Amino acid sequence: MGKSKDLSKEFDKGQIVMARVLGQSISKTAALLGCSRSAVLSAKEKIKGTKIGDQGVMAGFLVWFWNERFWLPHNVTWADLKNTEESTFPQAEDLYVACPLAFFIFIIRLVFERFIARPCALGLKIQAHGPRKAQANAILEKVFTAITMHPDEKRLEGLSKQLDWDVRTIQRWFRQRRNQEKPSTLTRFCESMWRFTFYLYIFTYGVRYLKKTPWLWNTRECWYNYPYQALTVDLHYYYILELSFYLSLLFSQFTDIRRKDCLLMFMHHVATVSLIMLSYVNNMARVGTLVLCLHDASDVLLEAAKMANYAKYQRLCNVLFIMFALVFISSRLGLYPVWILNTTLFESWEIVGPYPSWWVFNGLLVLLQGLHIFWSYLIVKIACKAISKGKVSKDDRSDIESSSDEEEVAPSAHKHYTNGTNGSHGTNGFLSSACHDEH
Repeated sequence: MGKSKDLSKEFDKGQIVMARVLGQSISKTAALLGCSRSAVLSAKEKIKGTKIGDQGVMAGFLVWFWNERFWLPHNVTWADLKNTEESTFPQAEDLYVACPLAFFIFIIRLVFERFIARPCALGLKIQAHGPRKAQANAILEKVFTAITMHPDEKRLEGLSKQLDWDVRTIQRWFRQRRNQEKPSTLTRFCESMWRFTFYLYIFTYGVRYLKKTPWLWNTRECWYNYPYQALTVDLHYYYILELSFYLSLLFSQFTDIRRKDCLLMFMHHVATVSLIMLSYVNNMARVGTLVLCLHDASDVLLEAAKMANYAKYQRLCNVLFIMFALVFISSRLGLYPVWILNTTLFESWEIVGPYPSWWVFNGLLVLLQGLHIFWSYLIVKIACKAISKGKVSKDDRSDIESSSDEEEVAPSAHKHYTNGTNGSHGTNGFLSSACHDEH
């Protein structure tokens, strides 16, 4: 009995010590997250007893998540990065504003597309109506909605006998029915014009800001005195605006034009948002600005080429696409590994040394490089096909275009391809909804 009482007392003491440790940890975590003093005291009161309840579990999770050994270099604590009268450092609570700002950006987008982009599209004679609707047929509609949108030859022959239609007519019906679900050219133009406008603004802002910074010309400046690098107003604005925009893309992807590569783009947006947040919290913002500006450069040209395509300015579209391909490949396969990955992997290792979040940060950057290689391969493949044959076949276009445009005309052995820009055929047909947002 005596031994069991002693064990019970030791257990109670252990719980009390744990509660005190958690209380101290809550203070540090709350200070990091910008919690009020009353919230800190309330959290401490809740775990003052000898039993560790749900609040203690939550506090323990926060302590684990914000572990300094993961986020920061060796011998650096969150207390070292608190804001003072002399210096301001990135704080986790700075990112809170990104979510409401992302919603605000989405509202601005809706207004922009309705009152600015749409009149511009109509002024360029871009058609507002969508693809031709398929003839009403209950049997084919049931097959389309309940069984398959792409019937095989056996099913086509069965439907042909059942309806007394020839196979070509049924193929045309399914093609028109699939196209019926797609947005109009005007909708595509408005979406591209919004992206073009934002990318042009943010890229211009990034270049104007970075040309005044020493780390644009010498990337080793990203790591000197790291992580004790003060946060400027311009850098904070640049980061929060980029984060908010990518958050808006992340959520609006489910309401935007449906893309074939939507899963790939979703993964890209998640990686981008994670990189922005991670690099801000552990104050890798200097190299982060280089990554952001580099990625925005080619996006401006891509959206401009798509707008020219929708407006049927063939030559302008071709020129813009060539410029986009050159900038994309040179920046993503040239500058990115030589300039960005070199400084994050090697210069930072030499000056600062590795730590856990350093590995995560570089892992995400390498993941982006993998996406760059994949997209560059598709761009080169389609560009070569367009140059050699004067057209881009449907299968090739579907590799890179996101909404998989299909010809609305019936298949014909003697059908001639033209240089039209309607997305059906022609040298730049793949731009009809294009590989958007290849960041």
